[in-house]
Amino acid sequence: MDVAARVTSKGQVTVPKSVRDALGIRPGDEIIFRVEGSRATLARVPDFLDLAGSIQVPADRRNAAWDDVLRRTHAARATTRA
Repeated sequence: MDVAARVTSKGQVTVPKSVRDALGIRPGDEIIFRVEGSRATLARVPDFLDLAGSIQVPADRRNAAWDDVLRRTHAARATTRA
């Protein structure tokens, strides 16, 4: 889908409704622009809270303190690099 929009004198662009609908962009959502050469792409930044519960966590790993998670992760990486 190619949809045009005009840049205002303040450098603002209104994302056309058809694009907002296609990407599921709602008021208050954040978007990201990625520039590659002379092109830019636009994407909706996912709300990470929407991902809650989407990954199975083993029972022995639930409710772990964040410091413990980081310590175990660093230890596991150190053993795989050695």
